[in-house]
Amino acid sequence: MEARLPAHVEVSGLIRAVESAGGFAMVLQKGERDAGTILVLTTQNGRNTRLWERMPQLDGSRKFSCTREQDDENPREIDEYVGKRRRSDPDCWVIELDIENAERFVAPGPG
Repeated sequence: MEARLPAHVEVSGLIRAVESAGGFAMVLQKGERDAGTILVLTTQNGRNTRLWERMPQLDGSRKFSCTREQDDENPREIDEYVGKRRRSDPDCWVIELDIENAERFVAPGPG
């Protein structure tokens, strides 16, 4: 089993990384300090919003994967989904990263 950073440390690190790269990041909803699930909304100037969640991989690891993309026809769809997730898991964190190419902070890299 892989060692896991406490959720609040990982969230803080993501926020600092985005801000140091010139972007804006904030906690939309605090979760359980140590073991809360982290949902990451990535956006660029409030557009092209994507939701990232950790998903189990074949090798047993858990990497962030894009599970939802903003639909221009229904822009509230992601908000509604996040609301459902919060109701089913009140311990989860929701953070937003607003920076160009935001997925580089959560998407798995090559290799």
